[in-house]
Amino acid sequence: MAAGAFLAALAGSAAASAAECPRKEALGTSRVLSVDAKATPRVGLKSFPQTLPLADREVVLTFDDGPNPPTTSKVLAALAQECARATFFLIGLHAAAHPDMVKRIAREGHTIGHHTWSHPFMARIPFEKARAEIDRGIAADEMALNGVSTTTPSTPFFRFPYFEATQAELDLLQSRGIVVFGADLWASDWNEITPAQELKLITERLAAAGKGIILFHDPKARTAAIMPAFLRYLRENGYRLVHVVPGR
Repeated sequence: MAAGAFLAALAGSAAASAAECPRKEALGTSRVLSVDAKATPRVGLKSFPQTLPLADREVVLTFDDGPNPPTTSKVLAALAQECARATFFLIGLHAAAHPDMVKRIAREGHTIGHHTWSHPFMARIPFEKARAEIDRGIAADEMALNGVSTTTPSTPFFRFPYFEATQAELDLLQSRGIVVFGADLWASDWNEITPAQELKLITERLAAAGKGIILFHDPKARTAAIMPAFLRYLRENGYRLVHVVPGR
C-alpha cells in the first residue's frame, strides 16, 4: 500500500476524542485510534518501514513484560492521575500469576496486548515452538482477563520479545488478523541506569523524534519511578496522548 493510502486508511479508522478528564489540568488522552491488521499489519519504525499516522507531538504509550504488581500498580496510578491511557503487552506467564492485575489494567481503560508466554527469542526457536509461545501467551492473557482460555485474542495486538521475528511468524500473525507492534523510540529501561538517566534519555529522544510509539517496561522500578515526571513532561511540552484500540 502506498504511504498516502496507508495513512488515509488508518486515519479514517480513528475514533472520536477520548472521554473528558475530570482533572482539567491533567494530560488526558487526546484521541482514540483504531488499528486493524488489514490496513496496518505491522507498525513501528524500529522494526518496520511504517508506523501509526501520528501528528507532530502525538505519542502512544506502551509497556511490556508485565504485569508485576509492585511496579505496574505505580505505573497505573501515575497514568490515572493524568487520565492517560496506554497499551500493556503482557507476558502470559505473568498474567496467569496475577489475574487481578490484568483485570485492573483493563478496568482502568488501558488496552491489553500480547507478548508470548515466556519471552523467548522467537527468531531462534523452531516455528512450531514459536506458534505455541504465541498461542499459550494469548490463552493465558485471555483466561486472566475474561476467564476463557482461547487463542483468539479479544485485542489482536502482539509484540515480539526483543523485536525478533521470522517472516513465517510475521505471516502467521497477519493471517490471523493480529497487528504486530514495534516501537518508534524507547527508554532503554532494560539497562542499569538511574531513574534520572532514563528520564533524560527518553525526553531527549522524544524531543528529537517529535512523536511516536514509545516503549517502556512496567516491571522496571526505574520506569515506575519516572512515570509521574514523564507524563508531566508531556503535558508541559505540548504533547498529546493517543490511545490505540483494535479496529472493528
